[in-house]
Amino acid sequence: MKLILLGPPGAGKGTQAKTLVDEYGIPQISTGDILRAAVKEGTEMGLKAKAFMDAGGLVPDEVVIGIVRDRLQHDDCAKGFILDGFPRTVPQADALQSTLSGLQKELDLVISLAVDGEALVERLAGRRACGSCGRGYHVSYEPPKKSDVCDVCGAALVQRADDQEETIRKRLAVYDEQTAPLIAYYRGCGLLRELDGMKPIDEVRTRISDLLKAV
Repeated sequence: MKLILLGPPGAGKGTQAKTLVDEYGIPQISTGDILRAAVKEGTEMGLKAKAFMDAGGLVPDEVVIGIVRDRLQHDDCAKGFILDGFPRTVPQADALQSTLSGLQKELDLVISLAVDGEALVERLAGRRACGSCGRGYHVSYEPPKKSDVCDVCGAALVQRADDQEETIRKRLAVYDEQTAPLIAYYRGCGLLRELDGMKPIDEVRTRISDLLKAV
């Protein structure tokens, strides 16, 4: 099963990917994770990426694509993979298609999780985490027993910088501008399936499972 999960930050891609990893025995490939791994391992592409990162610049598409290509050739991708957070732009999607063709692989499906923007802001801005043990909470959906204090270890809860409302709105704007056009791109390829990401997690999981069984 060779799959792409699309959706804005907080849509639940990572949550659903973890279930699919267990169910299908295929890896979840996040560009952030494999970029860090390539740098740590000192691969050719990792060293190129490190040079840009050390200079404070963005890693260019050709290097990111090279790292993705290297990762897709690992043995654990023989049965398939889940791409989470990549591609981010139409040019990256074009490059991915060329890469997969060169590896004699083809995408089976692209699943897009649609989520209301304001609901996402509430979902993400309400997240809190224990600064000591890492236990996660939500001010509305899963609050601690005592305000701003971890139930487990009693340490103070913190809000990540990425979860502050201004930052969230900027991330959503970037997604709308750069990544949302992939919905039309993959619809044109006949690969896109759209799901309501606002539904309960288990319901979304069941719908994804149904789609994959039909492939």
